Amino acid sequence: GRHYYPAFPYTAYARARIPDLLDLKAFIDSLPPVERANDEHELPFPWNLRRGIGLWKRLYLDPRPVLTDGVGDPRLLRGRYLVEALGHCGECHTPRDRLGGLDLGRWLAGGPAPEGEGRVPNITPHEDGIRDWSEKDIAYYLESGFTPDFDTVGGSMVDVQENLAKLGDEDRAAIAAYLKAVPALPKR
Repeated sequence: GRHYYPAFPYTAYARARIPDLLDLKAFIDSLPPVERANDEHELPFPWNLRRGIGLWKRLYLDPRPVLTDGVGDPRLLRGRYLVEALGHCGECHTPRDRLGGLDLGRWLAGGPAPEGEGRVPNITPHEDGIRDWSEKDIAYYLESGFTPDFDTVGGSMVDVQENLAKLGDEDRAAIAAYLKAVPALPKR
């Protein structure tokens, strides 16, 4: 086979449980097919070399959890799973290095927007992030799209928030607990 380019968040999905991935595949398979040929990849050198993707995967494809300290509580474990794996929050909220891998030392500290304009917010409990938000504030934001100061979700996060609103209260609370438990890091 050939290496897939890491546009799909498979580095996060490496942390997902097989039954959840099979459920995701079953959902995708249930959608009506689209009759359209795939576009060719238009990547500049050296990113157009598929062999390089194998090396990239050796560097960045790691199924181990990002946060390991202090997450023995079942609610934090559930939040970690939702944030790190299925929700793949780090794919946008964590800065990347020169090779495009996540800088795990800056986990969830925000960074340049993947679309190229603006910045993705810091969602660590640092003063530059969500320090002043309570767990209830975070869970309410995920459900409603409203921040504690009555601003609203924007940009590509709108679609994410609309999907997170469909989670149960316990899952949103678990995400909030996890986000308050990650190391507080300043934005850069």
